[in-house]
Amino acid sequence: MFPDKLTRMLNNKDSEMVLEQPSRPTDDSQEIALRVSIFKYLIFIIFLLLGARFWFLQVIDHKKYLQEAENNRIRDLPLPAPRGNILDREGRILVDSRPSFSIVVDREEMRNREETLKAISENLGVSREFVLEQFENITPRSLPVTIKLNATAADRAWVEAHQYEHPELRVQEVPQRKYPYGEWMAHALGYVGQISKRQLELPGYRENYKMGDIIGQDGLEKTYNLMLMGKEGSRRVIVDSLGRIKGEVGVIAPTPGMDLYTTIDLDLQRVAEEQMAGKKGVVIAMDPRNGEILAMVSRQSFDPNLFSQRITTPEGKAEYRELMADPKHSPLYNKAIRGTFPTGSTWKILISTMALELGAITPEKSRIVCGGGIATGNRFVRCMKNHGAPDIHTAIAQSCDGYFYRLGLKLGVDTINEWVSKMGMGRKTGIDLPHEERGIIPSREYKARVNKIDPRWKDFDTVLASVGQGTVAVPPLQLLRAISGIAMGGEFYTPHLFKELRDRNNKPIKFYEDRGSFKLPISKVTHSVVTFGMWGAANEPGGTAYVRGRLDGFDIAGKTGTAQVIAMEKARGEEHKDHGWFVSFAPWKSPEIAVVVLVENAGFGGVVAAPVARAVYVEYFSKKLGYPVDKQQVAANTNPLKQNAVSSRQ
Repeated sequence: MFPDKLTRMLNNKDSEMVLEQPSRPTDDSQEIALRVSIFKYLIFIIFLLLGARFWFLQVIDHKKYLQEAENNRIRDLPLPAPRGNILDREGRILVDSRPSFSIVVDREEMRNREETLKAISENLGVSREFVLEQFENITPRSLPVTIKLNATAADRAWVEAHQYEHPELRVQEVPQRKYPYGEWMAHALGYVGQISKRQLELPGYRENYKMGDIIGQDGLEKTYNLMLMGKEGSRRVIVDSLGRIKGEVGVIAPTPGMDLYTTIDLDLQRVAEEQMAGKKGVVIAMDPRNGEILAMVSRQSFDPNLFSQRITTPEGKAEYRELMADPKHSPLYNKAIRGTFPTGSTWKILISTMALELGAITPEKSRIVCGGGIATGNRFVRCMKNHGAPDIHTAIAQSCDGYFYRLGLKLGVDTINEWVSKMGMGRKTGIDLPHEERGIIPSREYKARVNKIDPRWKDFDTVLASVGQGTVAVPPLQLLRAISGIAMGGEFYTPHLFKELRDRNNKPIKFYEDRGSFKLPISKVTHSVVTFGMWGAANEPGGTAYVRGRLDGFDIAGKTGTAQVIAMEKARGEEHKDHGWFVSFAPWKSPEIAVVVLVENAGFGGVVAAPVARAVYVEYFSKKLGYPVDKQQVAANTNPLKQNAVSSRQ
């Protein structure tokens, strides 16, 4: 029995064991099932989010990403607009734009900068430093960078042949500025160049331009840049994954700039340029009836083609360094409007005008002792000779310093300052060129400001100021405008180079409007006396311009001037020689052209400057009448007379 009972007990125990053991496996299964469920939910949520995202991309942002995908294979390449031409008053081209080729870099397509720099340096002859400088200057990165102007056929062939290795390099046809007359008119016309970062920070620049733009940097090119510049076009092309151009989608043609017709007469300009060859100084011819500039020369000069064609080459850089070797005397400097010079005896025309208007002298009572000069303080300031007691006519015609020393003292510095200011001296003329200077006119305040050792105004200062020395230093254009205003009986017009603007169909768009002219009441008596004195200077024996400035039959009226650069006892070498002036107009009784000539460090104005002006008048009247008015060879190159007097101004 016992075995059976034991068997039953064991069986019961096994049953209990079998019944008790599943309790733990059941808990584990539930935990696993929970985890599986959570995982399934996570998978579901992830797929739900992915599905939602795909739906968002495919439906909501479909157009956006389609456009981005399109952009990845489409490129818009800029097409520069040809600048408008600049022409003379008769429609002869002074500046134009001609087809040229440049090498540009698209930095967004550049895979390895070092390889690109090496390839450019070794095969295109452009230094690594220059390319890096261009990269730094032109932002954002999406803008193409021009690394070489005037690319040769060999340059272009190399770029085309290596498009697979260097898809970032391409050849671009660009209109290149051309100045066919080189140094002629360079200061009036100006030049173009790539815009700088500093310029883009200035008002008026950041609103209209972007990095890489070629803009006018000086002269008329700068003043009328927006009109000349035109509007950039674009070429839409298809590119592959390497950025290589595979096709063209379309072209938006650039809009050319408008043509600028100037007041310049190329024939007069030619004569003025030829007369000033090898000299330093200024020639300006102007129509006193309206302020139109007929010719403008500033010597030394420069070739504007340097900036549009050669500036990126080693030779061009060396040429530029030479131009800037002495910034104060750089050929880039337009002396006609920026140079300030003592006027010498040409100033006597202004003194004569104010003296007659104020009654300090009258036509009937105008004799003043010359005395061969004047004693002031412990100094004696000389005249060229003792003229006795000349009247105003003789004093102007023969340029008597002693006469004007005493007349200036009678007027006083305050009156001189007031009246020359009324005639436009010491302020800008308003010419349509950048960088015009105001100049310096006599005043107590000016001397006190600049002369800390001896700030008080003295009679000696008035004596010098009466003959265009001391505290007188003005641009030649300012003097020409003043003399022209007197010649016109008190009508002072704004000098200008702009005549009209036309589109490429030759349709007039805009004409010049004078907003800066002014009137100064000058009596007929004053006008007659002063201008007759100027006529005498050029047409009467003994007149300071009689020998070299007279043109028989055409009544030139003028005034010579010889301005000291430094006190005679301190003069050393050519740079300290006197400046020669001649300011004039013709015909005397009905002016239609006025000319100022300044020849630096050359001597007497009647000797060196008057012949230059005479040559301009010969050309003007010969052209007007249709036949040569003077067969005589006009020579401006003559040896100046020896100067012995301390204050010899003729």
